[in-house]
Order: sequence, then structure tokens, then C-alpha cells
Amino acid sequence: MPEGDTVFRTALRLHEALAGGAVTRFDLRVPAFATADLTGRTIRGCASRGKHLLMRIGDQTLHSHLRMDGAWLLYRPGERWRHPDFKVRAIVGTNDREAVGIDIAEVELIPTSTEEQLLAHLGPDPLSEDWDLAEAARRLDADIRSIHVALLDQRNVAGFGNEYAAELLFLRGILPTTLTPNVDVRALLDLGARTIRANRLRSNRTFTGVDRPGQSTWVYGRANRPCRRCGTLIRRGAQGADPTRERVTFWCPNCQR
Repeated sequence: MPEGDTVFRTALRLHEALAGGAVTRFDLRVPAFATADLTGRTIRGCASRGKHLLMRIGDQTLHSHLRMDGAWLLYRPGERWRHPDFKVRAIVGTNDREAVGIDIAEVELIPTSTEEQLLAHLGPDPLSEDWDLAEAARRLDADIRSIHVALLDQRNVAGFGNEYAAELLFLRGILPTTLTPNVDVRALLDLGARTIRANRLRSNRTFTGVDRPGQSTWVYGRANRPCRRCGTLIRRGAQGADPTRERVTFWCPNCQR
């Protein structure tokens, strides 16, 4: 699923393919921006912030959020798409390449000068050049909820999703229900930053060091299977900031206490 490393890698691929080119095709298939046309403007670059992707075109920014199922795919102009047309939410093309956004939950066009206002609520991003471990630790340490919920709150730290939360808590031996004030959040964030940086250029993220199918995670997606460390069956539950935002949790009852 798209987490901070996926969005970082997507932005890098789009930047390498499109930056410096003039827009020859621009089509946003969302009602609010259906008539927008940036044809002829230069694509200045693409970047990510947490789970947000920013494509800067002229003095405008095409902001997108992949949510659970979204993706940006690259094609040659005229190449046949590998997905149904009804899934397409955005198309940005140059003479050489076309970026096609499919199943994207959020698509909007904003003045580049307002980017900071749009992203002001986000906590520090471990994949950014200005990653601030101390500030992320301060925000997380002030959160009195369970650590699983607090770690997923993008206002505390930007980029970690459900898979990272499950795996990092296992690696630190922390139950997902543990209240955040009882956690060494600086050590947890330091591990998280090192892990997501190691994964940022991998096509398949891994937490175990093995990227073969079914062997890349310790607990995530492994409910009722033996823990790779102790053999205890992995458990599955659900947590969320409220009942409408519950996420599946995975943990080892022996390794995480």
C-alpha cells in the first residue's frame, strides 16, 4: 500500500521522466478542476511530503494523495494503458512521456505559493532533507493515545502508515495498545527513519531484510501464523482514533509486551 516510501519513489520517477518538459496534455478528471489547462507550461519538478505528492507546473502545483489504492503510472505517448479508462483521475503529458494517475482519492490544483499552507499540519518527514527527529519526538511524546494510533497521525510524523506502525512496534517490542507516554518515542522514531530511508528506493519494501514474497514482514499480514522469532501465533486486532478510522493491527503477544 502507498506509504511515505512509495510516494517518495513515485515522485522521484515522475521527476526523472517529466521535469523540464513542456506540458502537451493536461486532463484532470475531477469536477472541481475539469476545465483546468496547463498545456504549454514547464514541469519544474515533482516532490513528496509524507504521503502527499506535489507536481510543480509553471506557478501551479498539482497535489495528489494516493490513499489506499492510488498510483501514478508512466507511459509513452500513444502507448496502450494497462488499466481501464474509468480509473483515470489525472493525465499530465509531455512530448516524451505521459503520467497517468489512477484511483487517486485526492487531486487538486493550487498555486505553488500556497503549498506550505496546504501541508502546514504535517509533522516532520523522515524522508525530507529537513527531517527533525527532536520535533517529531516532541509531538509524539505529547500524544496520550495508544502508540499505534499516535504513530499513524500525520500531524505527529509524516509518512508512516499501518504496515510501518505494525513492523516498527514489533522491532521495538512494544504492544500497539501501549500508551504513548510509556514509550521511548525517540528510539522508535530513529528506527523508523532509518527503516523508511532504507526502503525508499526499493521496489519492494522489507523489514526483515528479505524481499521475497511472504518473507518481508515480521507481523504485518501474518495473523495466526508463527512469529519468525519465537513461534507464538501472531494476533490481529483493530485500533483507531475513532470507530470510523480503525486500522488492522498485528502483533506477537510474546515478543511485544
